[in-house]
Amino acid sequence: MKVVTNSEFETIELGKTIGAELQKGMVIVLTGDLGSGKTKLTEGILTYFGLEKEISSPTFTIVNEYNTPKFDIYHFDVYRLEDSDEFYAIGGEEYFEKGVCIIEWGELIEDALPKEYVKINFSRDLENENKRNIEIDYIGREILWEF
Repeated sequence: MKVVTNSEFETIELGKTIGAELQKGMVIVLTGDLGSGKTKLTEGILTYFGLEKEISSPTFTIVNEYNTPKFDIYHFDVYRLEDSDEFYAIGGEEYFEKGVCIIEWGELIEDALPKEYVKINFSRDLENENKRNIEIDYIGREILWEF
């Protein structure tokens, strides 16, 4: 499925829409260049749960944990990991069943991902700096959302 957003606000709104559809055990993998919208989408998901004041980038901590009444959300940024072995070393795969995992740069640890996950790829439009082309693929799963 393809979605186009034309501003940071629209990317955050898409994140809120996705947040409403999340269920415990889901893994969301975000891919795309630096500054392409991965963190803004995550901001929208967390805003849906009323966590907009708690948002911080996990770039240096690898994972941030957020508590919601429905489930915990684990926001990973695996950009700094050398490989999947480092993900296993921090017990990363143990989070998959504990709540919802959002993994920025997840393509770097693809072999450590579960059989089923949602992959969201971001790309910029070269003619409009605010426009994002977002492609949502369901790996090992049936289509979950239609926006």
